[in-house]
Amino acid sequence: KEQEEENILIKPLKEALKNNDTAGAAKRIKEYLEKQTNVSLNIAITGESGAGKSTFINAFRGIKNRDEGAAPTGVTETTSEVTPYPHPDNPNVTLWDLPGIGTKDFPARKYLKLVGFDKYDFFLIISDTRFRENDVKLAQKIKKMKKNFYFVRSKIDNDIRAEESVSDSSKEKTLTKIRDDCVQRLKDLGIESPRVFLMSSFQLHKYDFSLLQETLETELPKDKRDTLLYFAFLERCCLFFTAFLINNSLTEVSEN
Repeated sequence: KEQEEENILIKPLKEALKNNDTAGAAKRIKEYLEKQTNVSLNIAITGESGAGKSTFINAFRGIKNRDEGAAPTGVTETTSEVTPYPHPDNPNVTLWDLPGIGTKDFPARKYLKLVGFDKYDFFLIISDTRFRENDVKLAQKIKKMKKNFYFVRSKIDNDIRAEESVSDSSKEKTLTKIRDDCVQRLKDLGIESPRVFLMSSFQLHKYDFSLLQETLETELPKDKRDTLLYFAFLERCCLFFTAFLINNSLTEVSEN
């Protein structure tokens, strides 16, 4: 799929710049941007109350819990209704903070209907401890309706610190132990081949966040994937233009 993206988006841009066709390159970028403004990506963030859903949403959007526009966080359930949070740099990407499954107003058996299942492209099911029966029931219902879901084990930094305080186990061994425990737990509850991503919302660049991104890029439909990769594409365009302008400037200097 990376090669496909190269051929469809980047190769024509390279060719235009190679031929000094800046107008053609600009047109190509403009067409891509106009296309992407019509494609939205809606990500549902769910799980039991207190699992760190809101903090994850803020981290994914590149903002801190105390910043303006941040999803409210707390030690108890702070999400009482379905709440959208657009990405500040890419308004076509919206993360939806869903109330915790199994709460009084959102019982597990009616959960998907109450949160508006149809509008979401995929689900991230978050837990800060062991995944529970409600998480599995939700995943099974999502699968039955032919949408993707991914398990996120949050607050992994807390587990590493706790393990380091009582043993000399390495971080890698601790991560493996937690991952294996989560996978086995989900298998025991009826999930075949579960995928679990270990994360810390306060250290999002560590652990499995990049692996989750790669997985989404692989499994999303092309138009949705392009929306997710919107700014990565723009960055590459800027690099090509910058290289083109520098090369032209050096050529002019050498000729003079």
